[in-house]
Amino acid sequence: MIDIDPNSNGLPGIAQLRDIVGAVMTVGLILSVLALIISAIVWGFGANSSNPHLASRGKTGVLVSCGAAILCGAAVTLINFFWTVGQAVN
Repeated sequence: MIDIDPNSNGLPGIAQLRDIVGAVMTVGLILSVLALIISAIVWGFGANSSNPHLASRGKTGVLVSCGAAILCGAAVTLINFFWTVGQAVN
């Protein structure tokens, strides 16, 4: 039987890599907020100008930006969940 666990001290630069991943997550969340703001403006402009195509694109942008924020925020939890599920496979 082989028993291998993640080793956070095995390679140099792991701490810096964690910092980089955290920074990328922050950038992703900031861009999600920016996309939400722009999409809401497009949605409002489309609704007020009687342009259903533009309003539909704005609604889609709002949903996509919220989905991206959910994925950025839940990324660590999702990976940990599936890691635990994978460890339970025999």
